[in-house]
Amino acid sequence: MDTESPRLLVHVVAYNAQETLARVLDRVPWDDLGPHVEVLVIDDSSKDDTFEVGLRYRETNSHRPITMLRNPVNQGYGGNQKLGYNYAIARGYEVVALLHGDGQYPPEVIPQLIAPIVKGDAAAVFGSRMMKRGEALRGGMPLYKFVGNKILTTFQNRVLGTGLSEFHSGFRAYSVPALARIPFERNTNDFHFDTEIIIQLLRAGMRIEEIPIPTYYGDEICHVNGMKYAGDVVRTTLRSRAQDYGLLYDRRFDIERDLSALYVSKTDFISSHRLAIDAVPEGAKVLDLGCGPGLVGGALVAEKGCDVTGLDAPGPGTPAAQARLTRFLAHDLDGDELPAELDDDYDVILLLDIIEHMRSPERFLDMLRERFGTHRPRVIMTTGNVAFLPMRASLALGHFNYGPRGILDLTHTRLLTFETARALFDQAGYAVDTMRGIPAPYPLALGDNVASRALLGLNDVANRVAKGAFAYQIYLEARMAPTVSAVLAEAAR
Repeated sequence: MDTESPRLLVHVVAYNAQETLARVLDRVPWDDLGPHVEVLVIDDSSKDDTFEVGLRYRETNSHRPITMLRNPVNQGYGGNQKLGYNYAIARGYEVVALLHGDGQYPPEVIPQLIAPIVKGDAAAVFGSRMMKRGEALRGGMPLYKFVGNKILTTFQNRVLGTGLSEFHSGFRAYSVPALARIPFERNTNDFHFDTEIIIQLLRAGMRIEEIPIPTYYGDEICHVNGMKYAGDVVRTTLRSRAQDYGLLYDRRFDIERDLSALYVSKTDFISSHRLAIDAVPEGAKVLDLGCGPGLVGGALVAEKGCDVTGLDAPGPGTPAAQARLTRFLAHDLDGDELPAELDDDYDVILLLDIIEHMRSPERFLDMLRERFGTHRPRVIMTTGNVAFLPMRASLALGHFNYGPRGILDLTHTRLLTFETARALFDQAGYAVDTMRGIPAPYPLALGDNVASRALLGLNDVANRVAKGAFAYQIYLEARMAPTVSAVLAEAAR
């Protein structure tokens, strides 16, 4: 990006702004924005002469790069933004600044607004009226709006784990490549579009900065229904958080990011990782199937001196697995056979959170038994419990929403309960000798604190009483028996 003169689009959203639009355009600091700037005004099917005012302004200021568009049908505040951001992406702009045509926000501050993006320090910058104490009220913000803004922003910061001074400013700048990475077109056309796009940026791991701006409130007409807006903001914020817990799924908040971030160590609290590590004997020879970045296998090597071979498809976790494990083989576990270079005498085979991803777990377990059954290794398996009480409650309410992670992960092909997991192994010729429930990973969801540890302990106690309802995951240990043909061959030998 050219830090001297970036390709900048100033997107002016306008609705019934015939009295203010020309003054707003006059205040744009044209000389300070460089030669690669365009001002795009989209009149959202106004009922007054906003479009005609814009056309006349462009005719009398033909030396300025102004584009006037008019929506034949009203698209709403969010819908109008979608049009402008698509325009910026399609034409290769680097930065887009959002400006309102009613004069509520200061065009003079656009150079300061876009500066962190131009420097590469942020993906988005918001002009905040709340950064300077008392400034918003002195600028004419009505008290009820000030209080509502504060309450909603505090709530959103608490739920989303952010520290913004204001979520509800409409004066913003975005990196256009950053916008191209998030599904903003799926957002609402209503006013809480601004909240949804913040959540998308956060979920994509993008940096947001704020700068202080002056507050201007005049005689402009407010088109926002405050109570409806507040309700929409609260519902959207809670819905995005519920997706983190696997309780709901919304494609707006399914943002692609570094997949390696999904692999998190769970070795320091009651979890599938900790139980598996504790169950493996010192110095055991272990085959870790679907090892990911080798978090469990690496802990077995480091803590217990085990010899661990990991097997998984190539992916973002491969370099870490190669570094942590004794040996790593890249292999698609849904293939028709296992790699010939694997040994036959493993003491323990780990199937941690992998069965649910198989096209045919039955065929896979048969293949393992044919290959390794003669040595009778112990198998440790973990998987999600689809009968977990929140899943039952969600189903009772009519929801069965797959998501990017959790029990209803989009990549899961098989959902199991304790009874169906036992039947799966029994019918494949494995002798199941241990089954227990694993509590939900509260320290990951809520942070590692006293409250999350207390919930973890309570959940573990509940699992011992009724694991079918209270267990987030299923933990199973089984002994692999040789096939009939292997026993016959052994007898013949």
